[in-house]
Amino acid sequence: MIKLRTSCIASMVLMAVTAAPLHAAIPFFGKKDKKDKLPVRKLSAAQSALIDKAIAREKEVVKTLKERAPLVETYIQNMKPDAALLQVPESDQHFLSRVEFDKVIGNENYTTSPKKAGHQKGSKLGFFKNSLSAISHIADSLHLEFQSDGFVRMLILEQNNFNRQNYTFVFVRNDFVGSVPAMAFDVTPVKMHPGQFLGRIWIERNGGNIIRFTGSFAGTQKEVREFYHFDSWRTNVQENLWLPTSIYVEESDENSEENTLKFKAINHVWGYMLQVPPKEAENVDIEVAGATDVSQDAQDVSPLGAQRAWVQQAEDNVIDRLYKAGLLDAPSDFDKTLEQVAGNILAYNQIQVSRPIRCRTLLTEPLESVAIGNTIILSKGLIDTTSVPGNNNEQVSNLYAIVAFQLAHIITGHRLDTKYAFNDRLLFPDTSTFSRIPMHHTDKDNEEAAKETLKLLEPKELQDAQAQFGLYLAQLQQRSKALKALNEPMLGDSLIKDPKENTFWLQALIGKGPKLDMNDLKQQAAMPLSAFLRFDPWTDQVVQIHAPYEPLLSSRDKMPFEVTPVFMKLSYYKPPVDANGAAAADQNAAPAGTNAAPGETTTAPSAGATAAPAGETAAPSATEPGTAAPATETTTPPPAGAANQ
Repeated sequence: MIKLRTSCIASMVLMAVTAAPLHAAIPFFGKKDKKDKLPVRKLSAAQSALIDKAIAREKEVVKTLKERAPLVETYIQNMKPDAALLQVPESDQHFLSRVEFDKVIGNENYTTSPKKAGHQKGSKLGFFKNSLSAISHIADSLHLEFQSDGFVRMLILEQNNFNRQNYTFVFVRNDFVGSVPAMAFDVTPVKMHPGQFLGRIWIERNGGNIIRFTGSFAGTQKEVREFYHFDSWRTNVQENLWLPTSIYVEESDENSEENTLKFKAINHVWGYMLQVPPKEAENVDIEVAGATDVSQDAQDVSPLGAQRAWVQQAEDNVIDRLYKAGLLDAPSDFDKTLEQVAGNILAYNQIQVSRPIRCRTLLTEPLESVAIGNTIILSKGLIDTTSVPGNNNEQVSNLYAIVAFQLAHIITGHRLDTKYAFNDRLLFPDTSTFSRIPMHHTDKDNEEAAKETLKLLEPKELQDAQAQFGLYLAQLQQRSKALKALNEPMLGDSLIKDPKENTFWLQALIGKGPKLDMNDLKQQAAMPLSAFLRFDPWTDQVVQIHAPYEPLLSSRDKMPFEVTPVFMKLSYYKPPVDANGAAAADQNAAPAGTNAAPGETTTAPSAGATAAPAGETAAPSATEPGTAAPATETTTPPPAGAANQ
């Protein structure tokens, strides 16, 4: 039995960010003065050697980044004070680009000015714009006014000048970051210059890699002051290679009497395995491996079968193109869980489809979903914010509703444009992925799908989904005007029908749910971002977060649809285990190709098995093609997100 939200208490060791000893204290903010410099404890030989190793390893990180062109996503929420909730989002911005870092790192020829970067205020950055203008626009939106290399400095400390001559290192403590042993050091410049780092770094003790650094950078020439603060995390993606993964940024409102924020932002980096776009050609090289000649055994194809095969060819081409552009996750066990949800909906409604329903995850924050042929795609942000823990399988109910909407498109016959069956239509650079493959449905199709969705959710086994997702939409309705960027889809269908009227395609479900009450601590309508899934930035597979349940102590703890700080359970990279070898002997080992995070083991269903929703067992084999038998409830599971006893 597989639950969507496990309730195991994760053995995460959180970094206690405590003050350094008095004799090691160095003020981080304001102008530096000679009298500010206090005597510090001399580093031991081991500490000094580890710093030297970290300086050398940081140069390797810079070198590796310059060889890569990963995706960079930035989502910013500008905050305003709120009498009841302390603070709420006032507006937001979202940027997604693929960046060739060899054009950015060390480049001093671009500016953070939005006019010179070629952007208008309020514009949405297109996918894979010019690398310099993309990073420049992100830097400007984050108020990175100190130097031209703004945003990049949150990924690397410095390209050439991070050394013992330019910085003072003060040992703080031995620490564990997740399961990784580390030493924490406070770092300050010997002589203050604009753009230099002030803060704390964590160096893992085995390889000397910097795995986390948090602090700020010096500001203008006239006055040395911080402009923003950030917390930068890295992942061990390969042996002795730690690359930037997630960065949390926030800046406080100095005029606030209640310590509210001006803004907070999250930056994600993934797709390190994506090849740098070719300079001389724009065509995409697609390699087919493991093909077997079965032409002698193949059956003849009927006209209807040929039509369906033609549609599937278009579907496969589009899905493959989106995956190669780094937008879709690599196939994972979680995708199988979504497929089981779709299968249950079909079974409860006694509906047969011609081909099995497939599911994938879009690795971006905006709330959207889409059906491409028989493949249903849900964005990571949509999955995260609907992952509500509770005693009544609230998260499962939400998934039933959002999967049902796209399943309705499939069974209603809203077919994919079969022009994509011609592969030459997909031979374009990643620059054009969004503009050349628009997958959203028409308003007419969405209206038809919305009516069909209400029918699909009528069976008694699915009626809880109507009320729960209605509550989610009521919460989104309260925040959607402030979070316009979060509700602007990159690829598919938005939840919102009419932004001006603030209505949804599934507006009818709001009346079926309870009244939204932010003061009711037993009611949680929507989760913050990054609440359920994380991803491996090297393989692009999603993996479920196993975090203990955190009880709500006040309405301020709810934070629906909000950006929250990053705290990752870091671990060392472990190469995939051969599924036919050692993995068979160790039931706790993650099979080769699963979505387990580096250094983490996961119990996965056996080969060919299909995962079931939380609280249900796997569905037995269907008697008709494309039709799944409903899962049978056998026992009452612990509440999703609650801690196991």
